[in-house]
Amino acid sequence: MMNKVCPPLDDLEPESEAYSIWNIESWKKLEKRLHGPAFKCGNFEWRVLLFPTGNSSDNVSMYLECSPVLNVSDDSDQDWAVCAQFGLVLGNCKDPSIYVEHHANHRFTPEEKDWGFTKFYDLRRLMVKHEDKDAPIVEDDKAIITAYVKIIKDPTGVLWHNFVNYDSKKVTGHVGLRNQGATCYMNSLLQSLYFTKYFRKAVYQIPTENDEPISSVPLALQRLFYQLQTASAPVGTLELTKSFGWDTTDAFTQHDVQEFNRVLMDNLEGKMKGTKVEGVLTELFVGQMKSFIKCINVDFESSRSEDFWDIQLNVKGMKNLHESFKDYIQVETLNGENQYQATGYGLQDAEKGVIFQSFPPVLDLQLKRFDYDFQRDMMVKINDRYEFPLEIDLQEFLAPDAPKDEPWVYCLHGVLVHSGDLNAGHYYALLKPDKDGSWYKFDDDRVTRATLKEVLDENYGEDPHPSTNNNFGGQYQQMRQFGKFSLKRHSNAYMLVYLRKSRVDTILAPLSESDTPRHLPERLDRELKEEEARRKEREEQHLYLQVRVMSNKQFTKYHGVDLGPWVEDTHSLDENIAEARPMSFKMRKTASLKDLRETVAKELGYDDASRLRFWVMVNRQNKTLRPDVPLTDTTAKTLEEIKERSAGKTPDLRFWLEEAQFESDGTMVPWQAEGGPNANKILIFLKYFDPFTQTLTGVGHCVVGKRDKVSDIFPHIHKIMNWPQNTLVELYEEIQPSMIEPIKVKNTFAQVEIQEGDIICFQKYLSEQEIMTINGCADAKSYYDYLKNRVLISFKPRYQSSKVQDEFEIWLSMKDTYTQLSQKVGTYLNVDPTHLRFTTTHLSGVVKNVIKASSTLNLNQMLHTGYSQMYSNLILYEVLDLSLQELETKKALKVTWLPEGIVQEQDFEILVPKNGTMSDVLEVLKAKAGLKDDVASHVRFFGVHMNKIHRVYSDDYPVLSIIETTHLYAEPFDQDYFDKKSEDRYIEVCHFQKEPSRSHGIPFYFLLKPGEKFADTKVRLQKRSGLKDKQFEKIKFALVQRAQYSKPLYLDDDQIVYDLAQQDDFMGLDHLDKTTYKTLRNEQRAIFIKN
Repeated sequence: MMNKVCPPLDDLEPESEAYSIWNIESWKKLEKRLHGPAFKCGNFEWRVLLFPTGNSSDNVSMYLECSPVLNVSDDSDQDWAVCAQFGLVLGNCKDPSIYVEHHANHRFTPEEKDWGFTKFYDLRRLMVKHEDKDAPIVEDDKAIITAYVKIIKDPTGVLWHNFVNYDSKKVTGHVGLRNQGATCYMNSLLQSLYFTKYFRKAVYQIPTENDEPISSVPLALQRLFYQLQTASAPVGTLELTKSFGWDTTDAFTQHDVQEFNRVLMDNLEGKMKGTKVEGVLTELFVGQMKSFIKCINVDFESSRSEDFWDIQLNVKGMKNLHESFKDYIQVETLNGENQYQATGYGLQDAEKGVIFQSFPPVLDLQLKRFDYDFQRDMMVKINDRYEFPLEIDLQEFLAPDAPKDEPWVYCLHGVLVHSGDLNAGHYYALLKPDKDGSWYKFDDDRVTRATLKEVLDENYGEDPHPSTNNNFGGQYQQMRQFGKFSLKRHSNAYMLVYLRKSRVDTILAPLSESDTPRHLPERLDRELKEEEARRKEREEQHLYLQVRVMSNKQFTKYHGVDLGPWVEDTHSLDENIAEARPMSFKMRKTASLKDLRETVAKELGYDDASRLRFWVMVNRQNKTLRPDVPLTDTTAKTLEEIKERSAGKTPDLRFWLEEAQFESDGTMVPWQAEGGPNANKILIFLKYFDPFTQTLTGVGHCVVGKRDKVSDIFPHIHKIMNWPQNTLVELYEEIQPSMIEPIKVKNTFAQVEIQEGDIICFQKYLSEQEIMTINGCADAKSYYDYLKNRVLISFKPRYQSSKVQDEFEIWLSMKDTYTQLSQKVGTYLNVDPTHLRFTTTHLSGVVKNVIKASSTLNLNQMLHTGYSQMYSNLILYEVLDLSLQELETKKALKVTWLPEGIVQEQDFEILVPKNGTMSDVLEVLKAKAGLKDDVASHVRFFGVHMNKIHRVYSDDYPVLSIIETTHLYAEPFDQDYFDKKSEDRYIEVCHFQKEPSRSHGIPFYFLLKPGEKFADTKVRLQKRSGLKDKQFEKIKFALVQRAQYSKPLYLDDDQIVYDLAQQDDFMGLDHLDKTTYKTLRNEQRAIFIKN
């Protein structure tokens, strides 16, 4: 019965087993909840927990309860767990064949110490005949319950774990890395590098004391490694990715592990230059290989040695790692038509291949699990079974002259796994941190122990037992395995990390405390304390109120509208806007006005706080913020009460601070302004507009009588500005930013409706001659209009190759014309404004439209095109060699020069007169490309559209007739042109992939010769195209009719193309479109590290 209720579990080994029998004599008299007799299995005590009338159910409920043998006061405080397979059997006490059983597997813990079945057996059937038997389960009020328990070994400590409250650090001693969205690939590699302790030690030795982690990759990596050493919870990688210059989009884009590894190593290698760890990465990760061509019959060899950071090994068609290495160094024989041209020996039979000269101490092997399937025309993941050993000897793959002073035996250190398919997958790492230690699985923020089976067998790939009875096709085909079904395996090794066995002790040597830079723990501890202080501040935030105080000190530094920049993000023309911001104080809500006054007085360095008076700020209907009434200590008991009484909706409390005046003997002048609607004396503010410097500046406040004439303020203005008494002054009222009106100075302040807190702007009266010298606004009203319409525009060069590369910002008016725009930018760049051309951009930064110099639009209309109200404030500029007026007479062409077949492309921007011809284009190209006279005299220009030749242009062809959608190419005539005979003729050669309609690449003309077999034609064709051997041998050749749905006629070596080709046919080269391949392989943005 034990094997029936606890059947053997695949790959799981039992540790101990036991069973217990519980005879029940009076079923109906049982309590609602009771335990059976205790029995021991392993180091645990087990009991059946029975609910004979059900546990909130119409069924008998039965559970198995577990506890450690040692008696403890509180199991919840104990860290214990046991994995068990168990079965509970309720049967007839007379007939053993009458029973009902249920079995399950469970991980028993203090939190889940009982497990079982709430609906074990229907109560209504308990006393009636059981199924086809003659007796019920409970007969004569008697029954028998048997519990079977089999404890299962748990080598990893996580068997059947629900991972609720799982503590990686406590269980394994290691912590994981949090996933930002799609950064699992990065996490797996970072863990691998972290446990390459020699690398970690080298990273720690990069000088970073004065760096900031947000802009320093080495410092961010050091901090990450230190946190992995010391943290007790998963570590975040946001700081590291910010140091890369990544944004949220990059964090949610899954990249290739190998690509990320190479970019990271390049960055770190650059940061290590000039330090004591310069060259360490090369020493640790870089090996050498030699590419060679060796003649068989003569003593000639051409070879080239190069470094490698990793080795990409084929998986498809290979059984294991050993076979992949043999395939990598396989020698190719060059003979027959493919003989090698040996210098001094002519065409020779030769052997071509690659041999390793050395392997690095840390060997990264990239398994090519992703490849392009030509049959299906798509990228696919190869899930074939592919084995790799714990240890491998690489001696046989080394050149004979490789050093043999120590063995080239490598042991497995890490397996980076990709789970999923091409379009959706997940990365994790299996690593062995210590030489004689255990294996661990690092799956983002979770770390668990791993078995060798998990490391090896489960990551070889395809199920080892191929299907013989496969009823399902497609991606998730099922396979029969010993009578069971299993899903096709999609988790397999993608990258292997091997360590040279003789260097393991050095590579994995533990780090001492002195290896960690002292500034790391000090800085992190300080940041931790600061964060704790901020946390405490957030918790107590409801007890405090932010109070902002503005005074003449700030007002006189301000150059904008209203009294000052109350809001943090306020834009200003003033570079010193920080000095104009209000003073800010964090006050308890229960604090009094007196408390605030004393706090502000202390901040200002005053001993006597009575010299300060606060005015409460109110929001007017015209959306301006002005002082309303002065406050006294009796106004309100607390700041919170003042806030509640004010009508403002701002979260902070805002005050204007008035400072008392003093007589010459030191006596304080009594406060003059009274505040309120019935006050005779009112507080007003003065601003000065200087048309010569184009600035608007706060001067201060003053107190005037409502019945005083406005002109009475002139002497005060003359005094504070130190102007002669006869200086003529113009006054304006700043009603609101968009409403500035002149003031009639002969009226009283009451008559012109000047009230408490109003702003008066003044300027000198200007003569007509002075107005003529003003560069900008001549009066305050027009300047306020400028402030209303101003916008900060960013300028960047449109092309990186431009001579001028300045990036800058300029304040402009939305009403500026094109002429004003070009003059302001020209002045900044110190270039002729007529030589500037501007281009608008979309919000994404993508090029939008070139702004025409003849445009009558203003800047607002230039930026707002279409229906959207949003616009980009980025404008791209070009500094041209000629004026825009001259440019109007020119035709701009982009010419691609092909110096060697179609393998090299050089792009040139060419300007020629609109009435020019192709001969003019040639003259400019000759100068820009540096063509010699003999080459320039034999150049062919041709236009390409949709990867087909549209037209060959003669020297006298007018440039205005060239269609805009045509790509213009230029090439030197090949040798066939000069050797052409009268019967020879040209054919167009185009590229396509599988179907002629899927064209790509650069087409060209090729000379066909009568009677020439295609085998010889291919030799000339390769020379004409300039394609390398490996590229050329992958091409299939065909003749294609120009009809829309024609099928390609593929060519054999014995055929004569000259005879087969009709007048309208073209020769097709059928091969992979590499632009498509790159798109399929890497549909996201290329990976990068900026800093």
